[in-house]
Amino acid sequence: MTLYPGADRQRPSLTPPEFASALAQPRHAAPAAIAPPAVSPAPVQVPSAAATRRGRSASIWIIGILVLLLIALVAYFLNAIGPGASLIGMLLALVPLAGVLLAVRIVDRWEPEPRGLLVLAVAWGAIAAVGIALGVDLLLSIVFGPAMGAREVLQTVVQAPVVEEFAKGLGVFLIFATARRAFDGPVDGIVYGALIGAGFAFTENIQYFAVSFIEGGAAETTGTFFLRGILSPFAHVMFTAVTGFALGLAARRGLSTGQAVGPWLVGLAGAIALHAFWNGSAVFGDFFLLYLTLQVPLFIGFVLGIVALRREESRLTRRRLGDYAAAGWFTPQEVDMLATSAGRKAALAWARTLRGDRTALMKTFIADATALAATRQRAITGRDPLAAGEERDLLAKTATTRAAMFAP
Repeated sequence: MTLYPGADRQRPSLTPPEFASALAQPRHAAPAAIAPPAVSPAPVQVPSAAATRRGRSASIWIIGILVLLLIALVAYFLNAIGPGASLIGMLLALVPLAGVLLAVRIVDRWEPEPRGLLVLAVAWGAIAAVGIALGVDLLLSIVFGPAMGAREVLQTVVQAPVVEEFAKGLGVFLIFATARRAFDGPVDGIVYGALIGAGFAFTENIQYFAVSFIEGGAAETTGTFFLRGILSPFAHVMFTAVTGFALGLAARRGLSTGQAVGPWLVGLAGAIALHAFWNGSAVFGDFFLLYLTLQVPLFIGFVLGIVALRREESRLTRRRLGDYAAAGWFTPQEVDMLATSAGRKAALAWARTLRGDRTALMKTFIADATALAATRQRAITGRDPLAAGEERDLLAKTATTRAAMFAP
């Protein structure tokens, strides 16, 4: 019996699996470079929680820096804009942020990243990247005076794209360097980059909306909200996602942090170019015409690219779990279920028909098996020394979940 609804779509019987657990199934030689770990009759020794989290969580020094920068940033906003306008700007900025976070969650649904790193990504964009950009603006204002005329255009088209994308891209690189085991490929990079861009846009929008309210009241604030919150909520998301995509390719190839500097710079150059093109369209041309003829098709292409990457992620899951199926750890039917969106939906629907509604158990089984596939990929590339221990842990968890699913 497998954790998969039959092709006849009838509810399967609750007959226990032929083997006591996945770890007790017969083993054969695995076709991939690293065979599944041998299992003895003794209980599987799983790695400690600290070992499992190592390389998958934020470094404490990054969190400390963010806390200090947050205090300085709040003081700046309260002093420069005032508490009332800042509050109005923040409430309005939450609207596009919520939409972006929902979209990123859909992208990240196949193999979700650690929640702590997702929060770190948003925080880096909203706090550190904005702090760096404001610091550079302040420094240049002290040296050269307020930006006016040609220098103001240069600031919009050159300075802002370079400084802001570097500040945001630095956050993506830090996640790559400090949480390497949670950075598996292009989709992961896009997720981290998109969230950093979303955080940056959130804080930037607070300032734009607040200033609009102070200078022009509700009418000007509405216009600004339409331009930034409705027409372009994904602008910064797309820019920084390019940097994340480049680092994701480096991760997939198993490059070290030092080796990934080159791909990071290439991705950063792409993000800067897109950002400069976006800002330039507002300065030198008809913004709405360029928006319809260039920006909208670019966004559509971005979405289609993510869809293609998600399909590749699905194929990779099938290949890696196929290694386990060949060795007897999973059945082919389970691999079909775990490697397709349609199979997962059908399995969840089937789990709801079981006594007590065992949807939660099925979700756990799907999540652990998907993480197992990603872990095996890291092991095959040789870039994760903790992969073998995590592999044993996930195999034990999937076996336990399968047993609970068929429990009377």
